[in-house]
Amino acid sequence: MATAPFTVAIDGPAAAGKGTIGRAVAAHFGFAHLDTGLLYRAVGAQVLTGRDPIEAAQALEPSALENPALRTADVAQAASKVAVIPEVRAALLDFQRAFARRAGGAVLDGRDICTVICPQAEAKLFVTASAEVRAQRRWKELQERGQNVDYEQVLEDVRVRDARDSERATAPLRPADTAFVLDTSELAIDAAIARAIAVVEAKRGLSV
Repeated sequence: MATAPFTVAIDGPAAAGKGTIGRAVAAHFGFAHLDTGLLYRAVGAQVLTGRDPIEAAQALEPSALENPALRTADVAQAASKVAVIPEVRAALLDFQRAFARRAGGAVLDGRDICTVICPQAEAKLFVTASAEVRAQRRWKELQERGQNVDYEQVLEDVRVRDARDSERATAPLRPADTAFVLDTSELAIDAAIARAIAVVEAKRGLSV
């Protein structure tokens, strides 16, 4: 495997499959993987305990990303709210950029990786799906975790989060001009992963 830095940047809305695809791409190429949403979830989780979001972001430790509570719906909403705060985003910027350029390659997935965090990434993907498909996936995931939630409420939460992410003043969610748009609405996860790997393979060939 290559030892020089090679960054795969993956953006997309909630429950589009970017995390699953990101982990699979990282495993395929032997790259390190960072779900950057966990950074904001970690800050959001601390805000739910009463901590100031900017202070929480500035003092964030990598160990905070291992908290199993970061995957709950309440933390997800808190993460989306703190992510609109410019000072929070600035505090987490260096962490992400340093990870992206580590030797041996890295995959980062989030909301603004291609457009803000790693605009010079060698490979860029924007993973998306319809709101209804993403809500169905999230609803099923929550059900499997034993959380009794209503599908219509999950769909509403997805739409609210989409609006917040795409309309925020700082780093709004949008595809980068040079990103490959991968719509997973009608794709099985194996097919979506295969397509993403093919995109990265092509970019790696160009970078040699």
